[in-house]
Formats: sequence, C-alpha cells, structure tokens
Amino acid sequence: MGKKKPLPILRDVIFTAVGAEGVAVARVNDTVLFVPMLIPGDVADIRVKKKKKRYMEGEAVALKVPSPDRIKPVCSHFGVCGGCKWQHLPYNLQLHWKSQQVYDNLTRIGKIVMEGLPDISAAPAQYFYRNKLEYSFSSRRWLTREEISSGNDFSGAGALGFHIPGYFDKVLDIAQCHLQEEPSNSIRNSLREFALSGGITFFDPITNEGLLRNLIVRNTTTGELMVIVVFREDDTDAVKSVMGHLQSAFPAITSLMYIINEKRNDSVTDREVRLWSGRDHLIEEMDNLRFRVGPKSFYQTNPAQARVLYEVAARFADLTG
Repeated sequence: MGKKKPLPILRDVIFTAVGAEGVAVARVNDTVLFVPMLIPGDVADIRVKKKKKRYMEGEAVALKVPSPDRIKPVCSHFGVCGGCKWQHLPYNLQLHWKSQQVYDNLTRIGKIVMEGLPDISAAPAQYFYRNKLEYSFSSRRWLTREEISSGNDFSGAGALGFHIPGYFDKVLDIAQCHLQEEPSNSIRNSLREFALSGGITFFDPITNEGLLRNLIVRNTTTGELMVIVVFREDDTDAVKSVMGHLQSAFPAITSLMYIINEKRNDSVTDREVRLWSGRDHLIEEMDNLRFRVGPKSFYQTNPAQARVLYEVAARFADLTG
C-alpha cells in the first residue's frame, strides 16, 4: 500500500472571520478553511492537515502579514497551553465575533429573522476571573521550542500545569496563569518546588506510577479558598508532608482537602474527599443569596458574570411575584 500523498501548503491565505472555538476562517477555492491561533485580517501560509468535501483544517506555518487588530498576548504560555484562544484579539472584537456566531446560528440554522447582531453583556474582568482551576502533575513534561533550543536538561523536572491539547500524557509546566487570582499561582508553584525538592514523584499516566496527580484550587468572591490535592496512593508520610506544607505556607486556606485516586483516569467523582484542615465547604454569595460550595459542587466558574447571566434571565422571565 503506497504512502498517502502529503496535503498541500496553501500560500498567502487571507482570513476574514472567526468560527466556533475561536478558529480563524478563510475561503480557498470555495472551500472553507479553519485554522487555530489566527484572527481576521491575518495573511498566512497554511499546511492542510485534514481535507473533507466541504471544509479543510490546517495549521499556520508562516504568518506573512499580521492583522492590524492583532495584539500581544498577556500570557507567556499562550499558543502552547491551549487554555485561552483569543488573547491576541482585543476584547471588543472577541465580543463582536461571538455575537456574529450567535447571529449565524440563529438565522442560518434556526431560520429566525433577526435585525442586526445581538448584544453581548461584557464580562467585568478579562483576566483572573475563574473561581476554579484544576492542574495536573506529570512526569512527562511537554518541552516548548524555547526549552528544547536552550540546551538545558529538563529530565526529571516534571510538570504541574495543563494538558497539551490532544495529548492525555503530556503536561505543560505553568509558571503563571492569568485565569485565577492569587494565591492560585503561588500555591501551584510552591507545591511544585516543594515536591521536587523532597523527591515526591509526579504521576505517569502511561505506567500508572507516581504519587502526585492533581491540584484543584477554588475561591469565592468573599475571599474564601479551597485547595484539594489528589494522590495516586495513600502514602501516609508523603501525604502528611505535602498537606502540612500547604497548611503552613498558606494559612489563609479555608478548606484544605485531599483525595486518593488509584484509578488510571482522573475522575474523582466516585472518590472520597478527606478533610485535612478547615471547613469541608466554601460560602459564596450572590446578591442576598448564600451558597454552600463543596469540593464536588458545580458553581458558575465566572461568578461576576454569573450574576449578569441571572439578571438577564430574571429580566426575560418578567417575574411579578
């Protein structure tokens, strides 16, 4: 069986719109092309990775002419991490293209007649707005191009951060994340350094070995803080060392817990949550309502925007008592 013919590189493609999940959209010979990490106005050379009858997917190999709307991303991990899609696009234009997607879906798919784009209620904050983040430990650290070219030895360094999109076993080590306010970054970085200096092993999803698996940080608008560490096994000495370090280094933690998860997958919904110190829940407030948030509770991850969401829903409901 012969080798597959390599897909072409398309030259000087002009991108004109944004599609679902933040991918840039262009048309090449009446075929729609989707490429991540670009924005409308960019002109780029594209390597085609997937070609179907109605569309193509590709990746940029050279940005020939940057869009005049392109801005410098705030996060140093942008473009590798995969957590944020649009940091290179001003927020007002992010809102415009999201509104355009809603309009297209309602008119093209829903056959609803609309006059103009729907309004979007902008979030109060673009960064440090999330109330929950889950980080993964991994002995299989993803090395960036800069790290590879540096010549430094990263063997045994491990990673505590986010999974590379499409790789369950590769984790990018995160120095600073702009999604959750302090002390989230400080807790993550402190725990990583403590574990590395103490020889506490990081999880390997291929061999199902290594002790530290996940770190979950939750906070509230009232200033409360929950930290959960997930271990692969109940190693009494290591658990005591890790949890004692967090309790000592971050006395402001309201709820400090840990979980033992010996399974191969990261789901902990069926695992027991063990309280190390503090309360077993946080208290969140919205207007005159108080919510008890436990380690497995769902609460809107952007609490400031959640209030806006419910205000809009209440206005639409037109409640009269």
